[in-house]
Parts: sequence; C-alpha cells; structure tokens
Amino acid sequence: QVQLVESGGGLVQAGGSLKLSCAASGRTSSRFDMAWFRQVPGKEREFVAAIRFAGGHTYYAESVKGRFTISRDNTRNTGYLQMNSLKPEDTAVYYCAADERLILSTIRLGAAYDYWGRGTQVTVSS
Repeated sequence: QVQLVESGGGLVQAGGSLKLSCAASGRTSSRFDMAWFRQVPGKEREFVAAIRFAGGHTYYAESVKGRFTISRDNTRNTGYLQMNSLKPEDTAVYYCAADERLILSTIRLGAAYDYWGRGTQVTVSS
C-alpha cells in the first residue's frame, strides 16, 4: 500500500507560478510511476503529467506542455509539479497518482492508477 499526500496548492494570479508536491509513504520501496491529474467540478478528471520511475521519462497534456514540469526525488519519495505561466483555466483540484504496473499506453488514463492522494486546490485569478 502506498499513501500519497499533496501540498503546495493555493491562490495565484494569472501568469504566476506554483509548485505542488506529492509525498509518498508506505511501501515506497516499490518502483512506481507517478502522475498528476486535475478535476473541475462537473467535469471529468484530466491527465496533466506523468513521470516513469525507470529512466524518468516524462509525459504531458498538450494544454500544459511548455508551462508545467513534472519531476521526482526518489531519495525523498516525493514527486513535484512546477507550474509556470498559470492561466485561469488551470484552476482545479490537482491529484497525485501512482502505480507500480503501468504500461506506457495507459499512462494518461486515471483508471490505470491504484493509488491516489486527496488533492490540493489550485485557483488562478484573472
């Protein structure tokens, strides 16, 4: 079992930056891939970014490419999402997710992840 706790959300003006963190605990010796998703009330959960444990390869949604950067520190069992040039449409609850058995074709699918955090609110004002 892996527990995930997000932090770093808040209120920021358009054009500003925030850095989200995802701290993992529990069976952290496992080699798990990590991802960030976001959700706005009344809308489906949306893939934002993912990073593989092996090789650290990264994947992004087109809407955030060039503005967001996903990273991880395996020594601290922590993942990060650096968000720059934020826009009002980035407003959402951001969730961290992890899984040990992902295949590449499912990395953007929320249903492929076994472990989820409770989310952190990001609000971008115009």
